Amino acid sequence: MFSSLTEKIDGVLKKLRGAGVLKEQDVIQALKEVRLALLEADVNFRVVKDFIGRVQEKATGSTVLESLTPGQQVVKIVWEELRDLMGREHAGLSLASQPPTVVMMVGLQGAGKTTTCGKLTRVFTQQGKRVLLIAADPRRPAAAEQLAALGASLDVPVHRADRSPATREEVVRFCSEGVRRGRDHGYDVVILDTGGRLHVDDELMGELESVKAGVTPQEVLLVADAMTGQEAVNVAEQFDRRLGVTGVILTKIEGDARGGALLSMRAAIGKPVKYLGVGEKSDALEPFHPDRMASRILGMGDVLSLIEKAQESFSQEQALALQKRASSNTLTLEDFRDQIKQVNKLGSMEQILGMLPGAGKLKTMMNPGVNRELPEKEMKRVVAIIDSMTPAERSDHGLLNGSRKKRVAKGSGTSVQEVNRLLKQFLTARNMLKSLVGGKPGKPGKSGKLKKRGKLIRALQSP
Repeated sequence: MFSSLTEKIDGVLKKLRGAGVLKEQDVIQALKEVRLALLEADVNFRVVKDFIGRVQEKATGSTVLESLTPGQQVVKIVWEELRDLMGREHAGLSLASQPPTVVMMVGLQGAGKTTTCGKLTRVFTQQGKRVLLIAADPRRPAAAEQLAALGASLDVPVHRADRSPATREEVVRFCSEGVRRGRDHGYDVVILDTGGRLHVDDELMGELESVKAGVTPQEVLLVADAMTGQEAVNVAEQFDRRLGVTGVILTKIEGDARGGALLSMRAAIGKPVKYLGVGEKSDALEPFHPDRMASRILGMGDVLSLIEKAQESFSQEQALALQKRASSNTLTLEDFRDQIKQVNKLGSMEQILGMLPGAGKLKTMMNPGVNRELPEKEMKRVVAIIDSMTPAERSDHGLLNGSRKKRVAKGSGTSVQEVNRLLKQFLTARNMLKSLVGGKPGKPGKSGKLKKRGKLIRALQSP
């Protein structure tokens, strides 16, 4: 995510951080490089000009340049302006005082609107809310089928028409009936997956205006494709002009190396980005926090989001049970497999590294023999090998003699050598974890033993 922009800006600011004394010309030159990096990231020219102007005005004053740490002061100003550019703080969804809360999803075809409806539904259901989905795209039957499949996977009902509405009036009537159903049956949230087009036109906007007037939603959320850059901003301006959107959900953000749409959106339409779509899975929707994103763009990481993800994936009871088995050296291959699956829930290795401060340095410190581009495939191979074992073998790896290893290799589509390598990695990790955990469950081991973490990482990376 935004790897190209982060690398360039981090390189510029690194020079400022290391400088004991800064002159005004040093700051101006650095900001020229930041300006170029932002323009190359497809950030709107007007937005870049205003941003650089504000930073330069604050960063070239005597208070900053004559301070003990001028470089750090400039970096702080850049961070604050980046944060404010994207909205300063997280903007949540507006809920109705009397249920149901009506959320109207709008956007062009191909932006991921229907998929995002499913992701947003999951967010609400995890909060204990009852959700009703409305298939309000009259001209694309496949959208209703897709929404029905998403609803079934989430155990959420979908309001569908027996036949596709032929006129604008029928579309509005159908949507109003769906909202009425949600109200009568006690649903907390009603989400409308409205019609889209390949491009903005008067017919589409007129229909959406009529639907909005008919259902009076609390939220009108525009779903936009981040990878289209400034085109996403142009689309947002047109939708906002006609519909008055309340917020934006940017999709496909994990594949956007530049970040132009995200950095330009708030300044362009004055409405907040509320969520980011970061993958295809149903849980790949993250609340957007401008302060955390500013830190990630400047290479400072986003540890808070990583902690929140970890808390969702790991329960305290599981952690304590694992620590107890690690301290007594009784971890099994089943524990090993379960932990790999839990780590996978945090996201790809690239996403996890992107949330850590100094992610670029971490990548260079990794074992050169590790395939950095395909770590997820390596973990899937490990899981496949362990899944090919019997429950008894997973509980007691000592049962794995030569013939059993051949059977496991055949069942997992791997080789005996790979099975042996996995067993070696498992035993190394188990012994290292015992040393790290030490003491009693719930208490850390001796601090001196923490130096062995580097050895543990290298052992797990060894081919």
